[in-house]
Parts: sequence; C-alpha cells; structure tokens
Amino acid sequence: MKVNSNVPYRILIVEDDFASRSLLSSYLSKEGYKVTETEQADNLCEIVEQDQIDLVLLDINLPGKDGLTLTRELRSVSSVGIILVTSKGDEIDRIVGLELGADDYVTKPFNPRELLVRAKNLLWRVRDSQSARTNEKSSNQQWLFEGWTLDANKRLLTSPDQISDRLPEGEYKLLTALLNAPGSILSRDQLMDAIHDREWTPNDRSVDVMVGRLRRKLGDSPSNPHFILTAHGAGYMFAGEVG
Repeated sequence: MKVNSNVPYRILIVEDDFASRSLLSSYLSKEGYKVTETEQADNLCEIVEQDQIDLVLLDINLPGKDGLTLTRELRSVSSVGIILVTSKGDEIDRIVGLELGADDYVTKPFNPRELLVRAKNLLWRVRDSQSARTNEKSSNQQWLFEGWTLDANKRLLTSPDQISDRLPEGEYKLLTALLNAPGSILSRDQLMDAIHDREWTPNDRSVDVMVGRLRRKLGDSPSNPHFILTAHGAGYMFAGEVG
C-alpha cells in the first residue's frame, strides 16, 4: 500500500459480469485510479503481489475459485484492501466474507458513487494506518495483556506460546479500541465508529463478526470468554489485565 498520496492507487476488479466490470473500471479510472480488471483470478495472490495492488473489488460468485475462497487465500498472505461485491440475497456469504478477512462489501445493484466512497475510505484508512506505523517504529508501541502482545507497527498478535497472527485492519482497530478502555463497556456504535470510517446501518454485524474472530484467535470460549465479554444489549468489554 502506498503511503505517498501523489502516487495513484492500483485497484483490481475481479468480476465475471462484463457490464458491471466495465462500469466499475470506467468510473474508477475517471477518478484517477490505475485499474486492472479480470473475469476470474484463480492466481489472485500472485496478481496482487506482482502488480502491487492496493485494493481488490472481488465478486463472490466467480467461475473457478469463488470470491470467499480467494478472500481466505489472499488475506493469509496480504493486508491489501478487500471489498466484496455480493448479490442482495447473499447475507450469509457477506458474513462469511467478513469472517475470512474482507474489509467491506457492497450489494448489487450498487451505486458506483457509493462504492467509490467506500473504496476511498478504505484506501485512506490503510494509508493512514501505514503512515502511523511508520511514525511509531522508533517507539515500537505494544499492548501487553496476560502473556499476549499486540504490536502496533505490524498489527501482530502474539500468544504466550509465541505464535503470531497478523490481524486484518478491522480486527486490529477493534482490539485496540477495547485494549485502550479495559474494564469499560463500549457500545456497538462506539466500536463501529472505531473500525469504519463510513456510514453504517443498525443491522451491520461487522462488530459481532470481528469479535467472534478475535475470540477464536485469543482462545476465548464463545460461551464463557475470558478476554472479550459481551454486555447484553450494551456492547463489549475487555476484561483482561492490560500492561
């Protein structure tokens, strides 16, 4: 991801519908982005690395490997921005996509202007996050809690057994929001504001999905969690001891 805002961002559109792909490509190109498009991308990880892609617009329903499979593969090796393009009836797929590490989603038929705003916001968030990590390198900011470490420079979560996992942007922002207010209940609205620089709807389940992912990574039992507690009807609270 490019920190220098004068360098045009590279966006890859993976969409098998020619009309949708052409509309997106034309719209984003006019906004100054360098756009690459393809109808399928079984080798998506290689394309992203070779072409230095900053953001992938990824249709869920693709020939060959589907968008969910590609999201899982890509997120395991890259922190590139991922926006899923889904059909109106694909709510379960959208949730799974977020669980697999996608940053955002839009639903067909989509408004190109709305997608542009979401793409801009995601690119800005990742750029600003990278700039912040660059500025923090000398201080090596870390959160320590009960043998766990969260490295702000690398978004790296390390267990007491020294097993490390690089968190996606949304999970990192959610966990840091909780770590910065241990023992305090943060509402879903507060957490949504922390992880999304965009408008969101009351039925957006991003927070719940990301809490579930973080609990699994922290070894928390969903029925009896130790670190991230649910305050029913109110939000979530970090109950661990933060150093």
